[in-house]
Amino acid sequence: MKKLLPILLLIGLASCNSGNNAPDVSHIKIDLKTERFEQDFFAIDSNNTKAGIFQLEQKYPVFLPLFVNHVLGLGPVNDTNELAFEGSKRFLNLNQVVYKDSQKLFKDFSGTAKELENGFRYVKHYFPDYKVPTIITTVGPMDALAPMSNNEPSPNYMGENFLAVSLQFYLGKDFSIYNDPGYVSSVAPQYRSARFSKEYIASDVFKLVIDDLFPDSSSRYPLIERFIEKGKRLYLLQQFLPNSNDTLLIGYTGKQLEWCKENERSMYNFFIQQNLLFEIDPALTQNFTTDGPTTQGMPEQSPGNIGAFLGWEIVKAYMQKKPSVTVAQLMRTSNKNIFNEADYKPH
Repeated sequence: MKKLLPILLLIGLASCNSGNNAPDVSHIKIDLKTERFEQDFFAIDSNNTKAGIFQLEQKYPVFLPLFVNHVLGLGPVNDTNELAFEGSKRFLNLNQVVYKDSQKLFKDFSGTAKELENGFRYVKHYFPDYKVPTIITTVGPMDALAPMSNNEPSPNYMGENFLAVSLQFYLGKDFSIYNDPGYVSSVAPQYRSARFSKEYIASDVFKLVIDDLFPDSSSRYPLIERFIEKGKRLYLLQQFLPNSNDTLLIGYTGKQLEWCKENERSMYNFFIQQNLLFEIDPALTQNFTTDGPTTQGMPEQSPGNIGAFLGWEIVKAYMQKKPSVTVAQLMRTSNKNIFNEADYKPH
């Protein structure tokens, strides 16, 4: 089980999907199980929290202890740990507004569940042995972002046979807490909370699935190989969500994505001229591979994490040149080989 830590509305709808000849997956049977943990948890009588938690543990024998212990940070659920019950009571009382707002948007989760179910059909098409997890919806602490294998924060988290969707991170970019100065400075800057909306659930979920399939170990790779690692993941994400807008996959605004397309050659030449393509020092490369409002050293119209765009373009060039390569083979091909064989020519 992955380690847990206590973690835009779409702009520019004209930004197109990159377009794939998506395979027909309608014949693949997926029975996606969805459990509404947050509804059950917030139904606990806060005046009798201990009994309510023990009762709910019968329904969620694995997830409830994990949620209380690791997500709420209250320790194990047992008779001797009163903090688990007193802390849960306090959490329930303090988060009623967040819970109620989540239910305004997600009381009916069937539309999102259908989108996820269709995405898992593509997962099973490309990776038939992958075991589809149960989707568990939750409302947890507003700072409960969880790290993926590359330490990038995710609103959601996975465990054995489940994937938890944290609805408190999908209440829309105008949700009051997201815009509180303390929240902006200590939890989620506005360039990140701009993506805290319903439209991003599917891409966030399948980024975790990709991380589960292929943990990222590229942190010490040369910069161009780190770009390509990001590009491989975006390419695979696009296969799982072939009808999603590119902005939802990469996390840029429509204007930022258009800027990247218009300046692709200039961006790539920048890394050549600065002798950065094969740089491995994180102090010199981190600026180009991490999220941010913009990329330092580039025009303010540029997005953060600019390497993801270039890596995606390189991987597309590689796959166009090698149409017989399967998605699974791509993910297992070394980033160095992809770079050497892509014959990438920026537009």
